[in-house]
Amino acid sequence: MSLLLLFLLSVNNDKVVEIRPVEKAPVIDGILEEVWNIADSATNFIQILPYEKQSPSEKTVVYILQDEENLYVAFRAYTEKYKCVSCLGGREDYVILYLDPFGSKNTAYYFTVEASGQLSVGNDGLVLDDGRRRDDTWDGVWYSGVNIYDDYYTVEIKIPFKSIRYKKGLSEWGVNFRRYITKNNEYDNWTEVEAINRDIVSTYGVLKGINPKSVGYHFELYPEGFLRYDKAGEEEGVYKLRASLNFKWDFTSEGTINATINPDFAQIEADPFTLNLSRYPLYLEEQRPFFLEGSEIYRFSNFLEGSDFYSPLNIFYSRQIGRSVNGEIVPILGGLKLTNQSRDWSFGLLGAYTNSLREEPKKGFAVARLRRRVLENSAIGVLFSGSMANRDDYNYAVGVDGAYLSGMKQFIFQSAMSERNGKKGWAFSSGYYGFSRRFMSIAVLEAVNDSFDVSDIGFTPWVGLQRILLITGPYKNYQKGFLRRIIIAPLFSARKEPGGSDWSNVGGFLINTSFRNGWGFYFEADAGSHYQADTNYFYRAANLSVWGSAEKYSINLGGYYGYQYNYRREFIAYQGSNWLSLTYTPIPRISFILNGNMWTEWDTTSTIISVTPRLTPRLRLNLSKDMTLSIFNEFVMETPYTDFGETELLSNRIGLLFSWNFSPKSWIYIALNDYRVQNGGGQLELENQIGAIKAKYLFYF
Repeated sequence: MSLLLLFLLSVNNDKVVEIRPVEKAPVIDGILEEVWNIADSATNFIQILPYEKQSPSEKTVVYILQDEENLYVAFRAYTEKYKCVSCLGGREDYVILYLDPFGSKNTAYYFTVEASGQLSVGNDGLVLDDGRRRDDTWDGVWYSGVNIYDDYYTVEIKIPFKSIRYKKGLSEWGVNFRRYITKNNEYDNWTEVEAINRDIVSTYGVLKGINPKSVGYHFELYPEGFLRYDKAGEEEGVYKLRASLNFKWDFTSEGTINATINPDFAQIEADPFTLNLSRYPLYLEEQRPFFLEGSEIYRFSNFLEGSDFYSPLNIFYSRQIGRSVNGEIVPILGGLKLTNQSRDWSFGLLGAYTNSLREEPKKGFAVARLRRRVLENSAIGVLFSGSMANRDDYNYAVGVDGAYLSGMKQFIFQSAMSERNGKKGWAFSSGYYGFSRRFMSIAVLEAVNDSFDVSDIGFTPWVGLQRILLITGPYKNYQKGFLRRIIIAPLFSARKEPGGSDWSNVGGFLINTSFRNGWGFYFEADAGSHYQADTNYFYRAANLSVWGSAEKYSINLGGYYGYQYNYRREFIAYQGSNWLSLTYTPIPRISFILNGNMWTEWDTTSTIISVTPRLTPRLRLNLSKDMTLSIFNEFVMETPYTDFGETELLSNRIGLLFSWNFSPKSWIYIALNDYRVQNGGGQLELENQIGAIKAKYLFYF
């Protein structure tokens, strides 16, 4: 019997690390003192990149302890072959701790500590949909320390149990550890995963014997003060002094109440300029803290992060609350949010009330969400969202969704109905994304009824759209050589545009490659009969993206060119867009960042009639690990035809932002913004100036 037990343990791939209690807590300074000697350890890491499922080039050991109030984790990362890279503000070595405190095999927290100890946005967050998506908007209270030696570096992490949600009484959590080595662009994982979906939660190991005993309540109180200076055009500048209050109470280990009173959500850095040549408005990411926290509960599922083949039914789009009307932000008087998340159930309630602004009336918003875990890490749910100004001005929608997840396979279905001021409509969306027997397959089916309308509460502008997409083809991983992975897949798309009667039928193919040195490219070519704006024509397009990184830089560039309908000019012609994103850190603390776009428009005679570039150079100074100064300038220009000597500067925005994270979740911001636009006579005139000092302090008890 003993031999059988030993055999079963030897073939079991599940990894287990036992947490041990400690009476004297370690000091979080990056120095591993004697108390860590009693801890169990996690070893035997395995490579994800650049050589999948091979032994790491360097050894990593992780220790884990707990007391009644906190979880403690320590990394000892050896650097015998590759010297540790510590570059404040640039690419550097780091480690990541992943925790699934509900044993959900679907959702996890992550905590990243870089070799310099720098604090930056995205150092903590959530892994969602079994690794398909990340949400770096979660901001927790936790502590870390780093110390670098000649042949290894050490990291200590302290996480108060009251800072995270967890299943009370659950003694086994999901856990994983990761290490990144800059010198050879290597990712090492404690548990074995495939590189194509490296964040998959269902493969985590087990943290055994955990027993949080923190008692009392977790309150976070955020008083905020604002001193703003606003100047528009030739008007006199106005100083505005405001204050707001934000409140968070974790009334259980699974439930949270958030509230905000009189918040100032005006953005110092505006959304970047984009020349939109399509018929649909642009989707803008949420940036406001009140709506970000717990936002994963109110979302319908999507495909693997970075994929744009599928469009979820966004019947709740938080940027509709306090939206911009002709450049002015509708003021939010207050908001209240309740979220609760357990192993099998999650639900959320959200309410907000906005003040009037010009033609925009006072309005109330309400959102409710209920989601149930099924079949290990799959889920089904229902979502309600609504707004009301009065009995004659209202909008609501109810939707159901489900996501089946199994390894590298994902199936999604979503359905919703809406009513806006008496007009009712429906929408349906479904998709499959997966890998099986060395084939990648994607299938999408979408149908949005002509009467479907969530314009006050959601983001589904393609009312009347019907679409079918099929992609399937082989993919191959290479264990040796320059090429690491390649996917080649033909595709077919059938689409009926809103208001149209004919279907567009397009075929094409895509190639997606990844090289072992961290570079890669994506190419797609499509062509076929198209019906758009009551016109039939032969559509053709090509799309190329190239990306790469090294110790001192990262770059992403590409271009799209197609023959299609130009909704800005209202005719069918060629159009193109190019993009560039470059970050270069020549020395620690200093980074040069360049973001740019260039839109090119042709007329019906295939003559270039306009080139519109946007360039945004930025200088970022990391004054310390928690203090940053950023200076940028956004240029928007236009060249008629190809006469570059006649290029005009359409607008210019200069900005400065100083941020100091002086305590967990506590910040001081100083911001300046000057925006000028051309007056038609070739001169730039002031559109607006904004200066602000903002302080946010966390009272944590």
